[in-house]
Parts: sequence; structure tokens; C-alpha cells
Amino acid sequence: MKHHVSAGLAILALSAALTGCGGGTGTSPETSPAVTAGTPLASATAPAASVSPSSATPTSAASAAVGLKTASSSAGTIVVDANGMSVYFFTKDVKDSGTSACTDACLAAWPPVLTESATPAAEGITGELGTIPTPDGKQQVTLNGMPLYYFAKDTKPGDVMGQGVNDVWYLADPSGEMIRAM
Repeated sequence: MKHHVSAGLAILALSAALTGCGGGTGTSPETSPAVTAGTPLASATAPAASVSPSSATPTSAASAAVGLKTASSSAGTIVVDANGMSVYFFTKDVKDSGTSACTDACLAAWPPVLTESATPAAEGITGELGTIPTPDGKQQVTLNGMPLYYFAKDTKPGDVMGQGVNDVWYLADPSGEMIRAM
């Protein structure tokens, strides 16, 4: 009984977060996967971190060195993590500000792309990678001075359900630009 109440509260909190920070339906396939948080970045050589379907927060396993790369998608060539999970920009962020505009409940729907490395690794990315500190002391990956995020409704590699959500969330291209068209 306690597990069901906790799961219900987690779903309610995630729903509120989606509403609070521009979370909408976005572009989605015909069937929507269960709402879960995105996976943390893994290094190119580390095993993929697993996220259970009932988990509402990403695990921190295998986030020592970021492994960004490129992948083909319905939006063109995009930036993904080592596990193939899409990464996004938030238009309310200010380039080179050193902070994220996505805070509190927003982070449940749009978890930051994290690393433990001061110099994230990437393959095929021509934009400049960096990091900014999160309020809890972790390191969020940036591309051309803009923080990167996952979308909680992207549950498998290749998902791009966050693209264009509320006209403020966009996929990243390898040069570090926002992909605004689908």
C-alpha cells in the first residue's frame, strides 16, 4: 500500500512539474511511453546506467565522463548521450550565464545532463562543451554556453518527445544550435 501511495505522489509531482515549466505533449510517437526521468550520461566506455520504469529520478551511476555523440532523428542530426538519449536546450536559459533557468519542479520533467568531468568528452560535436554548477553542487553539461537537459518522457534511445514543447524546449545539433523545426 505504501509503495502505491509513493508512486502516485511521484506521478502527481511529475505532472505538476510538466505543467510548471513548459511541459506539454510535444512531438510524440503514436503510443506514449511511461513517464520516467532521463538517464544520466555515461562515459563512452562505461556500461549504460539503467533506470527502472518506476523511478522518478535518474541514477548517478556511470556519470564520471560525459559521452555525447551525434545521432540521426526525425529532426535531423542531433546530440545524444552515450546511451542514445536526446538532449535539449531551454530557451529561457541565458547563454554563458553560468546558471540554469530550469529549477525546482521543472527539473523533474527536464533533468540536467550531468557529468563529474570538468571537460566532458564528445564524438562528432563541433560546438564548445563545458559545465556549470547545479544548486546541489553537481556539474551540468553545457553546449556553446547553454545548459543541456533530458526530457522525462523520452524513455528510450531515439525518442524526441521534448522537441518544441511549449515553444521553449529544443533539440541540440552538433554545432550547438537549437533545432527549431521538425
